[in-house]
Amino acid sequence: MLDAVVVGSGPNGLAAAVTLARSGLGVTVLEAEDTVGGGARTLPLGLADGVVHDVCSAVHPMAWASPFFRAFDLPAHGVELLTPEVSYAQPLDGGRSAVAYRLLDATAERLGPDGAAWRALLGPLAREWEAVAAVALGDKRSVPPGLGRVGALAAVARYGLALLEQGTRAWGVRFDGDEAPALLTGVAAHTITRLPSLAGAGTALLLGALAHASPVSERQWAGAHQASDTKRVPGEVSERQWAGAHQLSDTGFDGGWPLPRGGSGAIVAALVADLEAHGGTVVTGHRVRSRADLPAARAYLFDTTPRTLVDVLGDDLTPALRSALTWFRHGDAAAKVDFVLSGPVPWADPEVGRAGTVHVGGTRADLARAESDVAAGRHPERPVCLVSDPTVVDPSREHGGLRPLWTYAHVPAGSDVDMTEAVTAQVERFAPGFRDVVVTSRCTPAARLAEHDANYVGGDIAAGAVSMWQMIARPTARPDPYAAGGGAYLCSSSTPPGPGVHGMGGWHAARRALRDVFGVRVTPL
Repeated sequence: MLDAVVVGSGPNGLAAAVTLARSGLGVTVLEAEDTVGGGARTLPLGLADGVVHDVCSAVHPMAWASPFFRAFDLPAHGVELLTPEVSYAQPLDGGRSAVAYRLLDATAERLGPDGAAWRALLGPLAREWEAVAAVALGDKRSVPPGLGRVGALAAVARYGLALLEQGTRAWGVRFDGDEAPALLTGVAAHTITRLPSLAGAGTALLLGALAHASPVSERQWAGAHQASDTKRVPGEVSERQWAGAHQLSDTGFDGGWPLPRGGSGAIVAALVADLEAHGGTVVTGHRVRSRADLPAARAYLFDTTPRTLVDVLGDDLTPALRSALTWFRHGDAAAKVDFVLSGPVPWADPEVGRAGTVHVGGTRADLARAESDVAAGRHPERPVCLVSDPTVVDPSREHGGLRPLWTYAHVPAGSDVDMTEAVTAQVERFAPGFRDVVVTSRCTPAARLAEHDANYVGGDIAAGAVSMWQMIARPTARPDPYAAGGGAYLCSSSTPPGPGVHGMGGWHAARRALRDVFGVRVTPL
């Protein structure tokens, strides 16, 4: 009998597997697809020889900020996180744009009259990013560690007040122009929900703060580089910070919104390598539809939707839990359009071309209107699109003069519409001549996203509607959102803290399994 079986090899499933294997347990991961990684895979799609594409996620601010990945230490496992000088940008009509630089002061300066308001909103959160991330990425049932300092508590209070401001109709009070509001709303739109919303504001404030944050403070960074290892001053820079500063300097990583060199699959490869180094195994092409598809084990962790958990375990679940999980609600969707380009996107404002992520949709009002259409079941004439050209920071992604362009368009749940023309028109709106650099493209409609990841029901890439209630009571309002009874746990993005490549759902669930099933109270990592 195995100690533990993990169903699903997305970042959460692999985080759970690594945590269990590092405790000395025998762990097997079962993956339905022929490749591992779930929403963090990088694959050739056959669009152009040598060009690989990120199948779902592409840009990863939470891959460095989450407590799990900070403990795992991606750079130490060979993952190069490449940080663009511009974290994200929001092109506007007339050749204008709003730009979020890595540096807060540069961003504020470009925003002109609204620069001070931007600095006041995000500056304190960026300085105390660890406290903000701890709250946002916690299990929503307990007080995260590390909040005992006055500065941390003040940052959490600011985060809450800012959430109430930017998540309600008061969101227009702070800014006078249209650039800063559009810039922040582009980040909020990641939630694919009506705007303003509390969930959208929470996402915007967390990711907005991380865009200007760094894993090593300026003083620590400077101190680590001004002296040799033998001259480190105890109390000024810890050994871990010292080593980390040098290591991060070698990779060029400095927080912000980084892209892994070679694509998102580099994160998956690091997790799989660590799992195997600690005796774990991964079996691909093994779809779990019922209890009969599971080998005998003491614990089962499901990186799946709640519906899959119910289908597999059936009557092994209590009637109350089975009923509660059945009511779990999925949200609206994204359609993926992968392009191959012969050159960079010809943005009307060249500064947009320095961004690792571009939110395409126009002003705050434009974005809110498009998201309202989606929520009402309509395809917007001008949809919200997310765009990323990885070659901005990773020239290795270019092959034979061709480069991938990663894009999403927000659409109603279950949409089977080919969004290629709609995305092309939106990019062309802010980048005249875009059509001239498109070599080929392929759309995966929302209705087909579940073919490569069963968690994306109807194209819901968040694995559950992103509302404030469902971010807290995710997947149910039970005191333990992970435990399903009988040694079974749910650990996917359908559990707290929700969507994103952070591994926290897997880490939270694995720690509970270690404690409750195996009597292990000292968590590895």
